[in-house]
Amino acid sequence: MPAIVSEVLKDSIAAELEIQPKDEIVSIDNTKMADMIDYNFMCKSELLTIEVKKTDGNTEIIEIEKDFDEDLGIIFESAVFDRVKPCLNKCIFCFVDQQPKGLRDTLYIKDDDYRLSYLQGTYITLTNLTEKDKERIKRMQLGPFYVSVHTTNPELRVKMLRNPNAGKALENLKWLRENKIPFHAQIVLCPGYNDGKELERTLSDLAKLKTTVLSTAIVPVGVTQFRKEGLKRVDKKCAEQTIDIASRYKRVCCSDEFFLLANREIPQAKYYGNYAQLEDGVGALRLLLDDFKSRKLPEKLALPLKISFATSYAAKDAIVKIAKKLNKIKNLSVTVNPVKSDYWGDDITVAGLITTDDLIKTVKNLDVDLVIIPSVMLRQYSQDFLDGKNLEYVKKQTNKSFFIVKNIYSMKELVDYLNKKSLAHG
Repeated sequence: MPAIVSEVLKDSIAAELEIQPKDEIVSIDNTKMADMIDYNFMCKSELLTIEVKKTDGNTEIIEIEKDFDEDLGIIFESAVFDRVKPCLNKCIFCFVDQQPKGLRDTLYIKDDDYRLSYLQGTYITLTNLTEKDKERIKRMQLGPFYVSVHTTNPELRVKMLRNPNAGKALENLKWLRENKIPFHAQIVLCPGYNDGKELERTLSDLAKLKTTVLSTAIVPVGVTQFRKEGLKRVDKKCAEQTIDIASRYKRVCCSDEFFLLANREIPQAKYYGNYAQLEDGVGALRLLLDDFKSRKLPEKLALPLKISFATSYAAKDAIVKIAKKLNKIKNLSVTVNPVKSDYWGDDITVAGLITTDDLIKTVKNLDVDLVIIPSVMLRQYSQDFLDGKNLEYVKKQTNKSFFIVKNIYSMKELVDYLNKKSLAHG
């Protein structure tokens, strides 16, 4: 895939040069780029010559004089300009492999590309890392990376990832430490495989790598009704055991789901440090609750308003706490309606996997003026759900108005909206 321009930032160098979306940056200083890493490195210069292929097929050679660190203001369609390194594993817990047909095409893509890990924080297993890749990582001092470790037991990792190269995990992690390349570790916990004593072994091995491991996140395996192979779900006993084991190690956090399954309080902010693996559901609820505490609520709305949170079951308890405080605002009525996942099965409880039909069933008969949903239900920069249908379809089916919370870790957008509806604002 070539370096296609997706967006040009306003008042940037690229805007002044009239570079447009869909233009292709062919080369910089007569050198083709493989990815955004090359692009960022090549742009560190006061003089540049870029070759641009315009949408009409014509090619322009443009000389640029700028400050050394000044950005050109180009956003690309993809962070990788050549072929994305594919995943060569067939993990027993792979969520992509257990998806049914009919979802968005992008949901079936399995990448395992160190460049995307460095640039975008995606998780990699290191099973397809070549000597050439290592040489580049070392030479350019790339990192930190996000590594799906799962287990440091070579035989067990081969069994879980179903790839003979998977047994080199600890060897590769030691290589990262030797070359002072930090990483964040992820463990997808599969009961009967890498829990209990095996989890202790993995965390002990990671602890020996010291501060090279910036953080370790433990998340429960996702088991849907489409899974063909038998995998045990994380139950209350397993969740309790995992939390207790993790508590004995530094910079190790369990995802929010473990505390919900164990029926324990979500830990305070100190537990999560700098929230290094927030996208993995590690600390999201604590961040949301603490953010809400910091918000100043109106005392009364100018007109009566009824709203409902169409939330995931994973976030239900936190949203209920927030709703109780919101209900103290006069003229405001707030309900919480978690969406049951008939599509995936009862064990899938996260908002990012909610489908249109399940959402419609939840909200269509509600007597409310506004339905609040998190942006994670939709594909980024769009209003499309994972099943290919969009928000307009949901609106027509339910005859409801929706408020999309863009920042799912904050209540600022909703509180600002309510303040505008308050008596103080007329």
